[in-house]
Amino acid sequence: MKENEKMARLRVWDLPTRLFHWLLVIAVVGLIITGNLGGAWMTSHFRLGYAVLALLLFRLGWGFVGGYWSRFSQFIYSPLTLLRYLRGQSMPEHELGHSPTASLSVFALLLVLSVQVVSGLLSDDEIAFTGPLSRFAPSEWVSLATAYHAEWGKLVLIGLVVLHLLAVGYYKWVRKTSIVAAMITGDKTTDLLQPASRDGLAQRALALLLAIGCVAIAAFVASL
Repeated sequence: MKENEKMARLRVWDLPTRLFHWLLVIAVVGLIITGNLGGAWMTSHFRLGYAVLALLLFRLGWGFVGGYWSRFSQFIYSPLTLLRYLRGQSMPEHELGHSPTASLSVFALLLVLSVQVVSGLLSDDEIAFTGPLSRFAPSEWVSLATAYHAEWGKLVLIGLVVLHLLAVGYYKWVRKTSIVAAMITGDKTTDLLQPASRDGLAQRALALLLAIGCVAIAAFVASL
């Protein structure tokens, strides 16, 4: 075996990306549970909503300045590339970061979560809970946002979460690849010569500054 063909560990997911992922998992699960319980649990539901807002803002920024494999530019694929992937004509490096189908899942989840958070901020149940942005929007928008957030939006979000879990199971038991392990350790074993994601002190300090800014924005929205 040639030297450049030897298997080696490659840092794919930097620490900020991994923390974002698992914090988002906890927050989304918490949102679904507290939203269904209602009542006094709605206070926790609101707090988790602000947390998800901060996390989404962070991921948006990190998609431009984060580690190599976390940047949006590395998993925005053309329709032709997606079609070839579905036909089994994928490039080996597609399995290191987000594959063409995984990228669709990521963007869909980010979009649905963003709409769900915004609709929650605009919601008003006319009883006890009012989103901080509801007073800035026309009543028609507030009514639409409230209905979407409590009904269709929740169902769409739960559906995407279920699809995500099914995809994890498919990779583990059908393709014999554990994508969860890489999101814990940050590394994948490969014989490909590909760039590693930067994950040093400077990169983590940048992520911390970005996170502080995002939390400040979420706190400001909450204060409204």
